[in-house]
Amino acid sequence: MGGRLGSTPSTGTIDMNRLLEDALQLWAACPDALPALSAGFEASEQADAETRLDLFLSRLQSELESLPRTAEARASSHRRISEAFAEFGRGALRLDEEQLRLLLSDGFAGIGGRMARRARMFDPAVPLADVLQASRNAWTACGLQLLFGRMMALTSSIFAYSMLYPYTDNYLDDPAAPAQDKLGFSRRFGLRLAGQPAEAANSREETIWRLVGLIEGEYPRADYPRVFESLLEIHAAQHNSLRLRRNLDASYDEILRTSFHKGGSSVLADAWLAAGELSPEQARFAFLWGVLLQLGDDLQDLAEDLDAGVLTLFTHAAARMPLDRLTCRTLHFAGAVMAQMPQFPAPASPALQGLIRKSSFSLIVRAAGAAGGRYTPEFLTALERHSPFRFGFLADRKRSLGQRSARMARLFEAFLEGPEDEPVFPWLPSSLMPR
Repeated sequence: MGGRLGSTPSTGTIDMNRLLEDALQLWAACPDALPALSAGFEASEQADAETRLDLFLSRLQSELESLPRTAEARASSHRRISEAFAEFGRGALRLDEEQLRLLLSDGFAGIGGRMARRARMFDPAVPLADVLQASRNAWTACGLQLLFGRMMALTSSIFAYSMLYPYTDNYLDDPAAPAQDKLGFSRRFGLRLAGQPAEAANSREETIWRLVGLIEGEYPRADYPRVFESLLEIHAAQHNSLRLRRNLDASYDEILRTSFHKGGSSVLADAWLAAGELSPEQARFAFLWGVLLQLGDDLQDLAEDLDAGVLTLFTHAAARMPLDRLTCRTLHFAGAVMAQMPQFPAPASPALQGLIRKSSFSLIVRAAGAAGGRYTPEFLTALERHSPFRFGFLADRKRSLGQRSARMARLFEAFLEGPEDEPVFPWLPSSLMPR
């Protein structure tokens, strides 16, 4: 590894090339046959899990009938939803009590609630979808805090970095925005991240500049230069991803390196912001986990990316062959990445490690099931045995949830009306299962 990653906060540089090559070598060593996943689900177990999910959705539906408007009503609704999710999680998702505590109580749900309320204080006009997108990154960063033996907390820098995603990524991904405007913003943003003079061109950039200022307030540049190196790395990766999008003749190797760089540098930045300084082992795991999350997101976004002409490993392969072998390699890679976690002892680590493992594999399995037409029937049949729910059932319930998304958003907004110390919706409406 880059030998100075674990030195004092004021010295050393990030050896990104070494981290990237290490990830690429790990990927190359992964076979493309279906791995021996954890114990699968019998048909009777899937039927039971599906019944439990329908029961949970029914109980959630009853909460949508009347929005809570008082502190007492919100507390009662919060208790009922928490109890319903805990019952569902134990029976259908095989979560233990410590994992449920991490998800509910003041764990990840608490982080999501604080993230949402702070986002609205920062920008009252920020859409709920952007808040949920930012919350997912905050969960990653706060999960790293726990893995590294720290207290879980939504710090100013984690809040700011998480909010940069909807303000920057969504703009750079917008096909309607002129390419020249994107390049101009990318150049100015790079200067601002480097601490050089850069005048904001509009109100959106002024907001982004303020977010960078929050990170500078927690991590002075002179004392924590590698925090800002990590931010410049993810910025460079985003810029490379923009260039790749315009290159329809890009090779597999170009797409692979660009995807790995973007995913790995994204979560590596989370790690630096979570801890301020990292050991080589912590930096390696964060980078690898970021690559894995990028692969999972790319598989999950396959249909949208194909429509938009976005080049990822999965869209590139989908134009040529079934995705069986690529998905098998991704599952093997997930196992290799998860194997890096036991070196981080912490009070919450065993439960958190199990939750991250479960979520990492289930994301890939569910995403593959949702893209069923891109796989051979034999592969889908084998993979479905490792899902607590049949793929067709999940697709049907996803459509049903889509019809209720507006009402779920209003319920979440009703919880946000409470004071800062009051519990928010116990599980964000963007996901009913750990992601």
